[in-house]
Amino acid sequence: MNLQIRRATLADIDALLIITKACAKNMIQKGIFQWNENYPNRNAFSTDVHRNELFVLFDPSQIVGCIVISTFMDEEYKAVDWLTPDGANLYIHRLAVHPETQGKGYAQQLMQFAENYAIENNYRSIRLDTFSKNLRNQKFYELRGYKKLGNIHFPKQTVYPFYCYEYIL
Repeated sequence: MNLQIRRATLADIDALLIITKACAKNMIQKGIFQWNENYPNRNAFSTDVHRNELFVLFDPSQIVGCIVISTFMDEEYKAVDWLTPDGANLYIHRLAVHPETQGKGYAQQLMQFAENYAIENNYRSIRLDTFSKNLRNQKFYELRGYKKLGNIHFPKQTVYPFYCYEYIL
C-alpha cells in the first residue's frame, strides 16, 4: 500500500519524536547505538521544518515515517572524498519508519521520493551517512546503488564511525 508524502509542519513533531524514539529503542535492543535519548530531537526537527526539508509519510490516520531532504552539508562531511563536486547535492537525514510498520516498503518509498525530488530539481547526487554498526541500513543503501566512500565521527553520539554514501543521479 502506497502512502502519501507531504512536507512536515511543526504540529507533526510530536508524532515524529514517538517514531524516532521507538526506532532508537529498537536499534539499542539490537546493539546499534545510532540514535539515543538526545538525538533525533525536537530542535533538529523544528530546524528541518523551518528549512522546508522535512517530509512525512502518512496514511489518513497517522504518520508512519519521515525523511529529511536537505541542501545543507554538515561540517563533518567536508573531510569526505565525494564522487561529485560540492554544490548540487542533496543530503538525506533522519530517515525513520516506526518499527511496528517496518518491512512494508515504506523506507523504499521515502527514498524513491527523495531520489525523484533530486532528479526533478536537477541535483547531481544524493549523500548520506549511516552508522557503521547498522548492517541493515548499509545493505538497504547499497542495494539502491549508493557507494560507500568514507568514515566520519559524531563525537557526541558514539565512538564508532558513520559511513558516508553517495548516489550519482
